[in-house]
Amino acid sequence: MTAVSTTYSNPAELLDSVGQDLGATEWMTIDQDRINMFADATDDHQWIHVDAERAAAGPFGATIAHGFLTLSLTSVVMEQLLVVQNIAMGINYGLNKVRFPSPVVVGSRIRGTATLTSAEEIGGGAGVQAVVTVTMQIEGQDKPACVAECVVRYLS
Repeated sequence: MTAVSTTYSNPAELLDSVGQDLGATEWMTIDQDRINMFADATDDHQWIHVDAERAAAGPFGATIAHGFLTLSLTSVVMEQLLVVQNIAMGINYGLNKVRFPSPVVVGSRIRGTATLTSAEEIGGGAGVQAVVTVTMQIEGQDKPACVAECVVRYLS
């Protein structure tokens, strides 16, 4: 089963949709290969992420994903759950707030949910700036792995 996206025919439709739940993605497994590739890409080889033997004796009993790996997956969530048509382009404009309430232990399954938190016109009719709150859930846990307020500009 594939995540069902919420589709808007143009950026202006976002203005009347603030508060809308955009749904949830499918679950994905965070395996050690993905964690290692992220460590290589970012030069962050802290033992809690890449040394399975040492991490087994650590506070989580196994390696954990980098918080920024989990955060980077919010772009996948946005792509799967929110489609705005009839735009020149959509750009990642940044983040307002990010929190990592719970670690993602290797082998865990995570998914993203999203809510359209705010939307406002960009001056001069250039488009709409939206804030989408993305929550990265960990299967079987109450506390999420990440909650991020993602700012996106949909340019006309």
